[in-house]
Amino acid sequence: METDILFSRTVKAGQRIYYIDVKQNRRGEQYLCITESKKMQGQGGTQEMPQVSFEKHKIFLFREDFGKFGEALQQAMTFIGDNAQGQPEERPKADDEAIKIDLDF
Repeated sequence: METDILFSRTVKAGQRIYYIDVKQNRRGEQYLCITESKKMQGQGGTQEMPQVSFEKHKIFLFREDFGKFGEALQQAMTFIGDNAQGQPEERPKADDEAIKIDLDF
């Protein structure tokens, strides 16, 4: 499926990187593509130069599902926020490393 990227953001989070892209297919339909890329230390290579690979997972979300997905995501984030007992406090981020995700479907 050949696509054009219309909008893109990158979120770095520890060993993972998330790519949030708005793409358009050949029929002109826009959709959201969320990719998780995780750095993996492979077997092989040498101690000085270990073999490194990246494991990627993608989610494709089309416009007709935005409402349901956004609502479920908000509910899950609220649940985690309300049930954070025993979880380490989230450290505040410096201005230059602040991550803001605005999900308004």
